[in-house]
Amino acid sequence: MKTTMQQGTRVPIYRDAGYILENPEITKKAFKEEQDHHRAPDLYIYSRYRNPTVAATEEQVMALEGCEWALLTQSGMAAIDVALSIFQQGPDTGTWLFFSDIYGGTNSYIDRVLQFRRGLKIKRFSPASYRYDLDELEAILRAEKPRLVYFEAISNPMLIVTDCREVIRLAKKHGAAVVVDNTFATPYLWHPLEDGADLVIHSATKYLSGHNNITAGVVCGNDGKLGQACIEYRKYVGHVLSPDDAYRLGTQMKSFELRYERHCRNAEKLAARLSRQPEVEQVLFPGLSSHPTHAEALKLFAGKGFGAMITFDLKGNGPADKGEAAGRFIGAVSARIPQVPTLGDTATTLLHVESVWGEKYPLPGMIRLSVGIEKYEEIEAAVIDGLSRSLPS
Repeated sequence: MKTTMQQGTRVPIYRDAGYILENPEITKKAFKEEQDHHRAPDLYIYSRYRNPTVAATEEQVMALEGCEWALLTQSGMAAIDVALSIFQQGPDTGTWLFFSDIYGGTNSYIDRVLQFRRGLKIKRFSPASYRYDLDELEAILRAEKPRLVYFEAISNPMLIVTDCREVIRLAKKHGAAVVVDNTFATPYLWHPLEDGADLVIHSATKYLSGHNNITAGVVCGNDGKLGQACIEYRKYVGHVLSPDDAYRLGTQMKSFELRYERHCRNAEKLAARLSRQPEVEQVLFPGLSSHPTHAEALKLFAGKGFGAMITFDLKGNGPADKGEAAGRFIGAVSARIPQVPTLGDTATTLLHVESVWGEKYPLPGMIRLSVGIEKYEEIEAAVIDGLSRSLPS
């Protein structure tokens, strides 16, 4: 007996590599329309091009980011590659300007791919005392005339919040396209496209997914021509996210705003507590009035939160002493707060800054803390106990 299949509450997982095209006319139509690079075509051809499950999850991102289109990739780095590569124009690419306090993987990509392999001309703009000088930025824009400006809303790992709207305004004034990595701030705190950014990228591995079990990235935009260029590039290099990961990401994003609000609330409480701890020399958190970019954070985020990352430096008599204190702290909390080289998980994790950033940040006592959504009292108890045990015996 034939039964009728009921419709579920979610788009199913389409694992097909290729899709049925019933006759030559439909085949011809599908390949002709493919040249228009629609994000969600009427006729799917091949999952390296587009996939219905991926397209459905992209619509969830579009709702969060408030954008006209979003494209999912296999990782945040793949999203960066898509977003930046579409602006390459061979010998006419010109200079690109990158803020220097950004994700280490991005800096490595700049050095090893954009410069070493592709021969692009790169200029970096560095902060002074954990703050970007926008007068200096305009001087660089005037002198270098970069075609593209790239920055993070909340920088990694020093949590610098620049005056993002002013950066975008200045970049546009001098004719540069703007790409923003909004991973730390997320759409919960800021929508860069509303303020004139050309493209926004996220490592969806982090807060959009939030469970440390998916590697994914996304590029978002409003300009249709840029969207078509991103679709074409993603198709040719094979950067599309798998349907299984897209499906799981879609389910996890349903709780994104609830999770991120809790992340921010826990981080704000813990940063305030850490700032009063005698074992801690410095706390970098945009929500603290002591942070050099607290005013910028208040202006940009309008009281919604300050992110979920805290970077703090332990006290010690010199680098060796600080390094030993950090080792004791990491060991003391390891059962409760593990060292994991990522962030944004529902569980609190940490990373030793000098071990990862090396010569860029030779600060052996510095810890980057990714604050989770556990009961606040549990997080605080683990951290305070770890600090007490970081002291020499």
